Amino acid sequence: MLSELQIQNIAVIKEAVLHFTDGFNVLTGETGAGKSIIIDAINAVLGERTSRELIRTGSDSAYVSAQFFSDSRQVRGVLAELEIPPEEDGCVLVQRRIFADGRNSCKINGVGVTVSALRRLSRALVSIHGQSDSQTLLSPEYHVGYIDRLAQDDALLESYRAAFSVYTDLRRRLQALDTDDSEKRRRLDILNFQIDELEAAGITPGETEELEARLQVLRNAEHILELLQCAYSALNGTDGEGGAASLAFSAADALDRAAAYSDTLSEASSGVREAAFALSECADTLRDKLYSEDFDAASADAIEERLDMLHTLRRKYGETEADMLQFLADAIAEREQIEMSDELRVQLTQEAKAAYKKAFELAQALSDERKRAADAFCRNVCEELQFLDMPSVRFTVDFAETDLTENGMDRLEFLLSANAGEAPKPLSKIASGGELSRIMLAIKSVLAEKDDIETLIFDEIDTGVSGRAAQKIAIKLSGLSRTHQVLCVTHLAQIAAFADTHFRIEKTEHDAQTYTNVEALDAIGRKHELARILGGITVTQLQLQSAEEMLQNAENEKKR
Repeated sequence: MLSELQIQNIAVIKEAVLHFTDGFNVLTGETGAGKSIIIDAINAVLGERTSRELIRTGSDSAYVSAQFFSDSRQVRGVLAELEIPPEEDGCVLVQRRIFADGRNSCKINGVGVTVSALRRLSRALVSIHGQSDSQTLLSPEYHVGYIDRLAQDDALLESYRAAFSVYTDLRRRLQALDTDDSEKRRRLDILNFQIDELEAAGITPGETEELEARLQVLRNAEHILELLQCAYSALNGTDGEGGAASLAFSAADALDRAAAYSDTLSEASSGVREAAFALSECADTLRDKLYSEDFDAASADAIEERLDMLHTLRRKYGETEADMLQFLADAIAEREQIEMSDELRVQLTQEAKAAYKKAFELAQALSDERKRAADAFCRNVCEELQFLDMPSVRFTVDFAETDLTENGMDRLEFLLSANAGEAPKPLSKIASGGELSRIMLAIKSVLAEKDDIETLIFDEIDTGVSGRAAQKIAIKLSGLSRTHQVLCVTHLAQIAAFADTHFRIEKTEHDAQTYTNVEALDAIGRKHELARILGGITVTQLQLQSAEEMLQNAENEKKR
C-alpha cells in the first residue's frame, strides 16, 4: 500500500506530506484547490510523462517521493528484473526529481533508475482510474485488454504472439519474392554488374592503407635513393677508398695479429670482426635496395590509378574494403535468392502454412479462453451494476472474428442496455457520463479480485452521479477498501462520508503567491468538510447535523 507521499514544488503545492492508511482514503476540496495535483504527483513519481509546467513557478525543480509497503509477488518480480534488492519489511521507496531543463533523477530504494523502470514498477504497485479512463470504454480496441486481465491468459497470449511473429516474418519474405519477371530481370542485371565490378577489382582488406603508404615512399623515391647511396658509399667505400666495412675488417686483422702477443685482445678482435661482417651485410642490403624496383617511379602511376579505382568503388559500395566485400557477399546472396526464388517460394509457402496453422490454433485457444472469461465477466459486471443502481442493466461482450492480428482473431466490444426492453448497444452510443463512471467502477471491482495490485486510485469516479447512485458508489468503494487500499478524489459528500482517512485540500494566497495545503481531518473537521460540500459558502447548523448523520450512517453501513 501507499504509506507516505511527499510533494515539493508541484504546481501550486510548495510542500506537502500525506500519510495514507490501508483502507478508504478520500481527498476533497473546492474545485481548483489542487486535488488532482495530488494524482498528478503520484503519476509523476510512478514514471508517467510530465511537463516542465508542472514545476512550481520560481522553482528550478520539483520532487515527489512515494513510500509503499508491499508483499506482492509481482512487485518482487519487477524489483528482481531491475536488480534492486528487496527490503525485508517490503518497503519500496520511489523518488523522482524533475528539473526545469527537462532532466529527471529517479530512484527505487536508493538505486538510480530510468523513468521507464518507474513505469514498469508502477503497474505492479498502483492501478489509477482517472477521468480519461472512462473514455477508453468507448473505444472497442481497449476492450480485449479487460477480458485478458480477467482470463489471466498472459502465457497463452505470449505464445500466440511469438507464433504470429514467425508467420508474419515468413509472409513478408514471401511478399518480397512476389515481384514480376521484368522487375526480377532488371534487379538481376544490376546485381550482376555490381558483382562483376567488385569481383574484377579483387579487393583485399587493408589494401588502401598499404597502397597509400607505398605511394608515400615512391613520391620521395629520389631523395631516398640519394640517402641510400650516401649510406652505401660510407659502408662500402668509393674510388679506392675503403668504407666502414673494409676499415672494420682491417681493424679486425690488426687485432688478430696483436692478439698473438696478448690474449686479452682476442675478445676485442672477435667483436670487431663480427661488427665488420654486420656492416658488410648492411652494405649488401643497401646495394640490393638501390638496384631493386622498390623505388621505380613508374609504379607510382599504377598505385595512383588503383587508389582512384578504390575511391570510386567506395562511393558506390562502402567506406572500407570490409564494407565493399560485405556488399559483394550480400549481392551474391540476393542474386542466389532471386535465381532460386521458385524453389524458395515453395519452401517458404509450406513453412508459412505451418506457421499460420500454429498461430491460428493458438488464436482459437485464446478466443475460447476469452469467451469463457467474458461469460463470467458479464455476469459479475451486471451484478455490480445492479448494486450501483442500474437494476435493469444488461451487459454483454460482442465477439467478431477477424484476420489474425497481434492480439489474436477477436474483435471485442462491450454492449449495454440500461433499460428493460432495449437491445444492448455499443457504450459510445447510449452510455451517459454517470453510467460510464459506474461501469468503470464495476469493471474495476470485478478485476480487483484477480489483480495482485494492492492500491487502487480513483480520480473523480463520481462524475455524472448523485443521490442514490452516489451512495451505492460510496458503499462499493468502501467494500473494495477491505481487500485493497483505495484512494479517491471526490466532490460528493456521500462518498467522503465513508472515508477511513479524510484529507482536505485547500488553496490560499499570501505574499502574492498561491499555495495549496493538505490537511488530514479529525472527526470534527470531517463534519465541517461534509457540511461545506453539502452547503456551499455558508455552513448552517442544519447542514452540520446532516453531515453528522451521514457520517453515522456510513459507519453503520460499514459495520454490516
